[in-house]
Amino acid sequence: MRAVLPLDDAAADLATAGGKGASLARLTRAGLPVPGGFHVTTEAYRAFVAGFREEILRAAAADPGAIPALFAAHDMPGEIAAEILRAYEGLGDDVPVAVRSSATAEDLPGMSFAGQQDTYLNIRGDALLDAVRRCWASLWNARAIAYRDQNGVPHEDVALAVVVQELVDADAAGVMFTADPVTGARDATVINASWGLGEAVVGGQVTPDAIVVTGGAVTESRTGDKKVMTVRTAAGTEERPVPEELRGAPVLDDAQALELAGLGARIQDLYGTPMDVEWTRRGGTFAIVQARPITGLKAPLEEWNDSLKGDYLWTAGNLGEAIPDVMTPITWSFVRLFIREAMSSSALPGFDLVGNIGGRFYMNLSVVHSVARALGMSGRLGAVEQVFGKVPASLDVPMVRVSRWGIMKRVLPMAVHLQRRVRANLKAMPAFLATSQQRCEELRERVAATGSGPELAGLWEREIRPHMVTSCRMLEAAGRQGGSTLVYTRDRLRKMMGEVDAEAMLTGVNIDGELASMGPVMGLSRLVRGEITRDEFARTYGHRGPHEFEVSIPRPGEDPARIEALIEGLRGMKDDTEALLERQREARERAWARFAQRYPGKEAKMRARVQRWNAVVRDRESARSENMRAFWVLRAFTVRAGELTGIGDDVFSLYLDELLALLRGDRSVLERVPARRATYERYAALPPYPVLIVGHFDPVRWAADPARRADVYDARGASVPVSETVTGFPGAPGVVEGIARVISGPEDGDRLKPGEILVTTLTNVGWTPMFPRAAAVVTDMGAPLSHASIVARELGIPAVVGTGNATMRLRDGDRIRVDGERGTVELLA
Repeated sequence: MRAVLPLDDAAADLATAGGKGASLARLTRAGLPVPGGFHVTTEAYRAFVAGFREEILRAAAADPGAIPALFAAHDMPGEIAAEILRAYEGLGDDVPVAVRSSATAEDLPGMSFAGQQDTYLNIRGDALLDAVRRCWASLWNARAIAYRDQNGVPHEDVALAVVVQELVDADAAGVMFTADPVTGARDATVINASWGLGEAVVGGQVTPDAIVVTGGAVTESRTGDKKVMTVRTAAGTEERPVPEELRGAPVLDDAQALELAGLGARIQDLYGTPMDVEWTRRGGTFAIVQARPITGLKAPLEEWNDSLKGDYLWTAGNLGEAIPDVMTPITWSFVRLFIREAMSSSALPGFDLVGNIGGRFYMNLSVVHSVARALGMSGRLGAVEQVFGKVPASLDVPMVRVSRWGIMKRVLPMAVHLQRRVRANLKAMPAFLATSQQRCEELRERVAATGSGPELAGLWEREIRPHMVTSCRMLEAAGRQGGSTLVYTRDRLRKMMGEVDAEAMLTGVNIDGELASMGPVMGLSRLVRGEITRDEFARTYGHRGPHEFEVSIPRPGEDPARIEALIEGLRGMKDDTEALLERQREARERAWARFAQRYPGKEAKMRARVQRWNAVVRDRESARSENMRAFWVLRAFTVRAGELTGIGDDVFSLYLDELLALLRGDRSVLERVPARRATYERYAALPPYPVLIVGHFDPVRWAADPARRADVYDARGASVPVSETVTGFPGAPGVVEGIARVISGPEDGDRLKPGEILVTTLTNVGWTPMFPRAAAVVTDMGAPLSHASIVARELGIPAVVGTGNATMRLRDGDRIRVDGERGTVELLA
């Protein structure tokens, strides 16, 4: 039996010297500055406890407090004691040492047993044997027993080695992490430093200095208030106050911090993983007294934040409502393709019209306002508000730093090209809309039949991508047709007839063909009545949902339980969809009769104009619906890629070019998955960001602010007054009083009871199946021409949209009055 091993002995492995001992042996052999010493092996421990091991196990189960007395009652075998004392004498005459426990269950992957057993400092002479025995006993303290139970480590299997090292009479000490333990950043070394032996740092008794080294330079330094320090005394160690002149003084200068970080880099290279290092300093010389892998280290994070590109005004209105989620990387790739083809104007050179802020979709209104000013159209920005929502009057919109001539030079050629492109695509649109459903079903079948990665990549290039591009271009054409018909027809009718009659006259979009946004709710009614089957509903409407852009989320058509939940939501309603539509038809005809009476001879011309308005709305919604059907194909393609490559859900953490490379055999792209997944999870855990953002925005810092606002964030510090009232756009007219039901997402839609008022951040087409249950709808985001507003008008449900602060001001269960004509929401007593 070898009771003692030299500190650098190659035999000092985990089983023999414990985790701490094995690490110190490895560091010493690598030539790192480790204080001299030796190991008391696990064999010595087992020889010591051999006669009373069963008593220890019984006490551990019944009364851990009795264990120290068991150890104290047994003498250390003479040959073991003699070998330990010989090794100690080899260090020098009466050398003070640190005696550290080193367990065989220490620093295992995913676990850190640091601090579970005891350490004794400034031990001399014969006191060493008692310190070793007390270390052995600490293997069985209540803290260590509980930790092993929690992590499933059998008590019968553990043993304890002890590391005996010369005690550095340190003037400073601390810990160093070769990766940021908070953010997971691998390019940052974080150093904590304080005066004395370092126990005050490890024990959390001081606020140490904090230094960050990145790229060979000190990039951050914060000096702590170091009130106490651990010092060596004749009797051992004690805590003493730090001298006043040192409390606020930095422990390390930049050169020392870089020297220490260099040692950390050597240790990380030795282990091949980020490390948690304990260090000391004496007279300007550093020593390493422990190093272990950082447990629980987050994956390194990426930053998805286009707000850092400049001082712009970003809005989550319109498309931000359609894409309400934090996007996975593959979804962002598909959305960028969608934007490039469905909004070709976003490709203006030198302009960032769309952006990804913390994983969420935003549009750059600074570009829109700058173009309007350059073209002398600032007075027509009211039309922009009807699409993207209101900008507070007190908010100064920052302009892009491009001259008027520079803007016109970019915009005018693009406008001419866009006009030609729209005309060509409008001609092809009827045929596209007639065949899109069948084509998408065929593509999904083709995807399912692929048998290899290269085959699926080829299908993407030849058939899936071309169909997606065509679908996007049709949506662009549908949205551009009729110019400003949608905005100005509505404005003119409101001036002629007032809000209520104007909105009633503009309904009936469904008469000459189904309005696609109404499809899911009308299809559900037919399904409940038995007019269509579940399979027919799934095929026709199963691509629409609240998360229809996000390809990591199943479509309703893939999830029978989701369809059942939608059906259940229709039960118990006083009026079904058809009854609501009939009531709105009657209101519409009464409004037209009043128009004819007030404006004799103008009815036919205005009806023709409204029919064109309705046709534009229908085409836009139909093209949007088929574009979402194409996104179902993209989901099928992505899921199949995960199956064929064997990476499953990790496929959603790749960008499109990486996914195609993976399908063709390049698995190196998988190295990026942990960082992407961690980044996505960080952003997805945050609340929805403000509707309007000006300048540089940090989502994490904003979310941590208890005074954060959900309506607007301005990095310039400009103060947009917080509205004490809830006001927005008149989405659909009517006055209703009732109970507010504040709902964070459509998954909680079953909380909305018939006759209650739906209050939420935003709605999109995925929410419309619950509209017939709602007495009214109130949203933070939205505009008169958003999908939800159109559906609310068709069903005659009062709505106030784009309030900015409804979910901030209203609480679940409040009694409120919604005035959809004036765009106000009143909190009642």
